[in-house]
Amino acid sequence: MAVDHYENFPVASLLLPARLRPAVKAIYAFARSADDIADEGDATDQARLSALRAYEEELNRIETGQASTNQLFVTLSNIVKQYALPLTPLRDLLSAFQQDVSTTRYHNFDTLLDYCRRSANPVGALMLHLYQAANPDNLRDSNAICSALQLINFWQDIAIDWRKQRIYLPLEDLQNFGIKEEHIAQEIADTRWHTMMQFQISRARALLCSGAPLALRLPGRIGWELRLVVQGGLRILERLEQVQGDIFQQRPTLGLHDWIIIGWRALRMSHTTLSMHHIPDAR
Repeated sequence: MAVDHYENFPVASLLLPARLRPAVKAIYAFARSADDIADEGDATDQARLSALRAYEEELNRIETGQASTNQLFVTLSNIVKQYALPLTPLRDLLSAFQQDVSTTRYHNFDTLLDYCRRSANPVGALMLHLYQAANPDNLRDSNAICSALQLINFWQDIAIDWRKQRIYLPLEDLQNFGIKEEHIAQEIADTRWHTMMQFQISRARALLCSGAPLALRLPGRIGWELRLVVQGGLRILERLEQVQGDIFQQRPTLGLHDWIIIGWRALRMSHTTLSMHHIPDAR
């Protein structure tokens, strides 16, 4: 879900059925290793892109039934065959990671959402395929949840991404709110910054809640997994609001008290509470 090492990817979740854990771990290994190629270390851009193209070639081998000598892709190939997984989501992830190498700014929200479509949405799509629940309505709502979680991760990590010379806040929004890149460089959280961040928080919350009915629609463990993920995202947004979007002083994170609230809200989650965006008596 979130690209930053897939913090929301349920690799070891207690709610994940044991039978699916090998499949999820194989997909996670692919996504995380490719993400690290794009982000970690001091390799040149050319070397990063070359390594990601090698991943593309491995996916082509899976598609054409050719054997691989790379154990990661041997395992992934078996999982793809076992669950009849589509390769498009995996290719979309690679496309996003390649974009990470060359793109450090996003002009408007639409271009940022297009990045989220390839960097975050594939994870939800693959999970739905594993659960044999990848119908159009479920995929639509999953895409909304995944993109929203990606945005929330971006809002948390503005200062961290700046150190990587990246800005995921749409430049069009910064201009509309009278904010320059110096606000980030100098960690200026003034009134304009607070107003802009509230706009981004509200935008992410609306997107997350638009897809959240999926968590009520899906049965069993996957439904509970999604309820916790949705409520976790909403709680992070509350934390961002509490500091008025000033992520420079402290990156909002979730502690034990937050997880108690998240669990309580997940238990009481309904279409009514989603329309309210939170459960007011679970403080």
